[in-house]
Amino acid sequence: MNVPFLNLIAQYESLKTELLPVVEKVLAAGHYILGPNVSAFEQECATYVGAKFGVGVNSGSDALTLALRALDIGPGDEVITTPFTYIAPAESVHQAGAKLIFADIDPRTFIIDPTEIRRKLSPRTRAIIAVHLFGQAAPMRELQEIATEHGLHIIEDCAQAIGAVYEGKPVGSIGTLGCFSFYPTKNLGADGDGGMVVTNDESLAKKLKMLRVHGIEKRYYHDLHGYNSRLDEIQAAILRVKLPYLKQWNERRAEIAGRYVAGLKDLPCDLPVTSSGNTHIYHVFALLTEKRDALQQHLADRGVPTIIYYPLPLHLQKVYADLPFHEGDFPVSEAVSKRILPLPMYPELTNEQVDYVVQMIREFAF
Repeated sequence: MNVPFLNLIAQYESLKTELLPVVEKVLAAGHYILGPNVSAFEQECATYVGAKFGVGVNSGSDALTLALRALDIGPGDEVITTPFTYIAPAESVHQAGAKLIFADIDPRTFIIDPTEIRRKLSPRTRAIIAVHLFGQAAPMRELQEIATEHGLHIIEDCAQAIGAVYEGKPVGSIGTLGCFSFYPTKNLGADGDGGMVVTNDESLAKKLKMLRVHGIEKRYYHDLHGYNSRLDEIQAAILRVKLPYLKQWNERRAEIAGRYVAGLKDLPCDLPVTSSGNTHIYHVFALLTEKRDALQQHLADRGVPTIIYYPLPLHLQKVYADLPFHEGDFPVSEAVSKRILPLPMYPELTNEQVDYVVQMIREFAF
């Protein structure tokens, strides 16, 4: 059996009778930029995640960059985030001209550790970018306590967690701003790039709408140094079709995760941990093993390809070689990066495919 690590075609096949007509309708209408589908999806997405306002942008990366700009964070400011994630949060700090500060992660959840954040605070700290990693929320109660004590903003990076809930609140609605990605592989994926910033602050929403279109409120009158970062009308139409399916897709991911856990729980490897108060939506299901590379090859030889998230923590990336980071600075992130192995995870996986992956792992000589 061959089990793809991801299978975007399967989702398209299940929805094409709904997707193709809405795309044709957008093309026929001739309104391709910031049209009615963008406006409708902004409200629908904001409502789904429990926020008042949504601002569609070009990507999840742009969402983070514009969020920092909307908060006037720049040179002289410091922003704390995790070294164990995709580069977008760190990249957005660099693009804002602020100083990038990393804090190490919890060894069980791989999410930023509030104790480590406290160690990295300074009078110049302005914000924390809390990454809701792999489908569950960061410890927002502790982060909010830190933010309140020190007058900080929390920007939620929800790229991997749309639909996740923390202590009864959907992620994205808890901090000052919530940033979402609709990259095709996400739990809610477009058929191209797309992103969203949500907030309960009307003035921030207004500023974000100006920033995404060259800093204008009135055409040809530029009040801010802005960007060209608009959610595409076709992608918004596609996302409107997909959004009503998100709950059942996330529930199916949780079923798959449960099936993996049941099949692997007695093996000498560490399985995902869901923190108290979290509803995990399993963007990624990853185990930890000292024999990661050998297991990865074993699976590949049996038709189960895998991809490592993340093989090199951000502080050791070449792009940050000019910053004062060194091997050993964030030992938990470094250790996890050497042991982590994500398994196939998407709603269209069949039980037979999941059981096959489990069987192949059980055949491995741990």
